[in-house]
Amino acid sequence: MTTAFDPIDLGGAALANRIAMAPMTRSRAYGPGNSPTGSTAAYYAQRASAGLIITEGVQPSVVGQGYPDTPGLHSDEQIAAWRKVTDAVHANGGRIFVQIMHTGRIGHPVLLPDGLVPVGVSPVAAEGQVYTHEGPKRFITPRELSNAEVRATIDDFVSASRNAIEAGFDGVELHGANGYLIHQFLAPNTNLRTDAWGGSVESRIRFAVELTKAVAAEIGADRTGLRISPGNPYNDIDEPEAEPTYTALVDAIEPLALAYLHMVEAGPEARELALALRKRFTGAFILNPATEGPTGADALGLIEDGTADIVAFGALFLANPDLPARLASDGPYNTPDPATFFGGDDKGYLDYPTV
Repeated sequence: MTTAFDPIDLGGAALANRIAMAPMTRSRAYGPGNSPTGSTAAYYAQRASAGLIITEGVQPSVVGQGYPDTPGLHSDEQIAAWRKVTDAVHANGGRIFVQIMHTGRIGHPVLLPDGLVPVGVSPVAAEGQVYTHEGPKRFITPRELSNAEVRATIDDFVSASRNAIEAGFDGVELHGANGYLIHQFLAPNTNLRTDAWGGSVESRIRFAVELTKAVAAEIGADRTGLRISPGNPYNDIDEPEAEPTYTALVDAIEPLALAYLHMVEAGPEARELALALRKRFTGAFILNPATEGPTGADALGLIEDGTADIVAFGALFLANPDLPARLASDGPYNTPDPATFFGGDDKGYLDYPTV
């Protein structure tokens, strides 16, 4: 029987176990030009016992930023700073993919320089607010991307992926979940386009498919993963009939032989779709399961019963740098402190104790 502590080959990269650190925004990119710092390198290096680390979302362009103090991967200084992070993780025996995240309509002009405003698939504002250094701000109506700008945005993802390999990452995860730009193309309430990028299921998945193909062609499919969250209402997404969209999406990317597909379950009802997509996708299947509270040791059974190849842990990994060792003995576990999740100093970032 396969267990979470068995190794796995991920696109040619040997992972020591099947426990992944899920991507988590920390808003501590205090280096020049929104670049990571020495604390960032220490944070990820502390967690190198994960079979795979997937970083916080990293914007592929200036306009792709939707939160304060999130890091980018579109400048030379950012590449150099991320190289220190990957070197630190590799020195501790870990593997690390960077998550590339364009937030699209999620954000606010005060977070962007030079008069830029958030861009979106269609001019549809999200309900809700985003935190800024000036306090909470209501989401605005984004500027709709032109056809040429859609193509340019794909190029931005490709460029950032190329930068990721230069920075020493083992691969790239494209963030198609949680209501950000790729997800905004997939969802019918955010994609109101009538051109080749919207309307039918085939047109709504087109951006995700062409983007994934372009990145895989640039850095290799074996170093490319895709994250999805079918039916997830986060960031004002509405997908009343998610199955046809995501079945078509997975069927379209399956021939690429990607390193992995990473699914976030929107709730217990998503398990049936997760199992169906897992059958359609022949690469590694990473699952971030729906749980009450932080994902815990009971989720390891998802590997033993074949539901997933790898299980991703979020808040529990944030609070327990040595999580694989703790999972092996089912604890004890440090309790995550939500007050220190976003921004701040090294408190709640580097000071969680190991066993």
